[in-house]
Amino acid sequence: MFKNINGKIILLVMAATTPQLYVSADPAIINNADESLHKIVSDISPNRIEKDIEKLVGFGTRHTLSETTSDTRGIGAARRWIKAEFELISENCGGCLEVFYQSETIKGAKRIPKATEVVSVIAIQKGSTDPGRYVLMSGDIDSRVSDVMDYTSDAPGANDNASGVAGTLEAARVLSQYKFNGSIVYAALAGEEQGLFGGRILAEHAQKNSWRLKAVLNNDMIGNIEGVNGVINNTTARIFAEGTRQNETSKESNLRRFTGGEVDSPSRNLARYIDLMADRYIPNLDTMVIYRLDRFRRGGHHRPFNDLGYPGIRIMETNENYNRQHQDLRTENGIEYGDTIDGVDFEYAAKLTSLNAVSLASMAWAPPPPSKVQIAGAVLPHTTLSWAAINKQQNLSF
Repeated sequence: MFKNINGKIILLVMAATTPQLYVSADPAIINNADESLHKIVSDISPNRIEKDIEKLVGFGTRHTLSETTSDTRGIGAARRWIKAEFELISENCGGCLEVFYQSETIKGAKRIPKATEVVSVIAIQKGSTDPGRYVLMSGDIDSRVSDVMDYTSDAPGANDNASGVAGTLEAARVLSQYKFNGSIVYAALAGEEQGLFGGRILAEHAQKNSWRLKAVLNNDMIGNIEGVNGVINNTTARIFAEGTRQNETSKESNLRRFTGGEVDSPSRNLARYIDLMADRYIPNLDTMVIYRLDRFRRGGHHRPFNDLGYPGIRIMETNENYNRQHQDLRTENGIEYGDTIDGVDFEYAAKLTSLNAVSLASMAWAPPPPSKVQIAGAVLPHTTLSWAAINKQQNLSF
């Protein structure tokens, strides 16, 4: 039951064994949204993703410390190509994307011994009614071999992580044909293998500019279906999501203790939402929410956002192949090592890209999330939730 009291919406949730909440809405809006989301899934192209991965692999190495002046090899050539692709996407949607380099000179870091400009490529599709609210999809530009400091050897980085960058470009191609209430950020982040620098720079930019950043979808290895364990599986994916916020205060910690919120962090609720979108819109895909920030002693570019309190998750394949991760190109005892393009399944990469795209679209189309949320209901047969009413009508168009 809903009530509007002094500018607040009050919802009474009755206690029951299996409670359900139904919110009425215009059926036409629901049907149009559903139709648009299904079309977004069908428009994601495995062929375009394949071409993008092939192009990125063709730069030889994309190591953070690699060549920056060549037009054909190294991190410089790769980021210039990515920027040109975002600019072409923007041209095809009438200039709907703001495309720019974002950089910072890093020096004195463990894996960056000499002063190096870490340059990411960012494209922002501004929302029409609520442009200050953002959702973000990212992939990592850089690649590496066995020695993380080797910036001259060939490091194709086909799955890790040309697949994530290709997915981000493809999501931008498809979603740029629509208008959304909120803003969408497409980010090709640099410096991941050397210390998650691109993510940190963008997260600090979001904080400095007061972005209301509601979701960070980091895609890191979304193209491999053959695990080193021998399992071949293109029907599942993992979503890593941390629990307690890194910047949780002692007051928030005490409240969480008495509201049972140990698994209800913003990142985990974001992961559950994406899992729901997979069930509804992505054929033959079961996503598994993993209640950890990342694999044991591993990291990804969602972490710098989590560090600042933003909801962020990592989307990736289920079965990893360590013969193809962080490996010199070689053959030993009949085993081929190296992250080459023949280890990427483009249909699978397209499937996970589709999951990103529908999740971004549904969140960007949505009205603003509730603010000033309060909960009460001790020693009562129901719980009372209240939040501030939205002052302006959201104009949704599909």
